[in-house]
Amino acid sequence: MAPKTKLPVKSVPAVSALKKIPLRIRAEGAREVVVTGDFTQWAKDKVRLTPATGGEWITTLELAPGDYQYRLIVDGEWRDHAEATRRVANSFGTQNCVLTVA
Repeated sequence: MAPKTKLPVKSVPAVSALKKIPLRIRAEGAREVVVTGDFTQWAKDKVRLTPATGGEWITTLELAPGDYQYRLIVDGEWRDHAEATRRVANSFGTQNCVLTVA
């Protein structure tokens, strides 16, 4: 019986399933804008947006494909994202926005 030889194991680079999703919010005059949702376990301080020109705030989320519920917190107040095309009712009598990552 011939001795077994070990073949070298090929290293395959990991393919990230995360996609970069740009998010723009219009909040003129705001001092702070945060996005929170089921992708942050609804933490109120995880994703702070950066002010841009013309009253816009921006960030880039890295999410796997799927549907995510989220809300905005602008200067401490919960708000909807005006550009969100899908919404679902939440247990607080308001609605969560839905972001779909394909």
